[in-house]
Amino acid sequence: MNINPKIKEKIVLALDVNTIDEAKNLVKELKDYTGVFKVGLQFILANGSEVFEFIKDNGGKFFFDIKLHDIPNTVKKASENIIKNGASFFNLHAAGGAEMMRQAAEGANNTAKELGVEAPVILAVTLLTSVSEDVLNKELGIQYNTKDYALNLAKLAKSSGMSGVVASANECADIKSACGKEFKVLCPGIRPAWSVTGDQKRIATPAYAVSQGADYLVIGRAVTASNDKIGAMKKIFEEIEGVL
Repeated sequence: MNINPKIKEKIVLALDVNTIDEAKNLVKELKDYTGVFKVGLQFILANGSEVFEFIKDNGGKFFFDIKLHDIPNTVKKASENIIKNGASFFNLHAAGGAEMMRQAAEGANNTAKELGVEAPVILAVTLLTSVSEDVLNKELGIQYNTKDYALNLAKLAKSSGMSGVVASANECADIKSACGKEFKVLCPGIRPAWSVTGDQKRIATPAYAVSQGADYLVIGRAVTASNDKIGAMKKIFEEIEGVL
């Protein structure tokens, strides 16, 4: 199979595993099919940051899925340190507000410039894909439908200097229309039709997400829990190829 580079750059593989050895094996096996590896708090708190260097040493990029949400100065300093650790992508919660996002962008971009590295992709989380409209309205007391809420936060993120947002594929087309094609959308909750749903509520297939304009797709258990990981990845590539 010839690996389509346009598809590869869309693939964000979640290293949501328990051990450093599992993560290293995934990186080695799937680096040719993966644009960026996503490393989250589950993994870092169990194993530390050794995997960051391992990914870079194997020619890959990593996305630190840290979801910052704190006072602006704290987030700015954390963003600077994330870049010093070599991240190409990281994220924060748009609900932290415009000033928090502006300071994060300032700190990260200035640090990247000082280090002579490429400016990072900074993504604002609009609404977790595990949050349904019922939870948004009844538990959180936010009287929006999920699509309008995500769209409002996406507009705020763009005006605050973010590269893009993390949002469901169901909101992707509207966000692109409102914020422009260059504004990036990363879609979690991606599940091929042949895989299990898991704990996500607002999910989509790879083909659907790409058809809606998604720039990046978070792929996790459909591949990482498979007995034939490369075979599973190839099936995802073939599915996306059909809509490009």
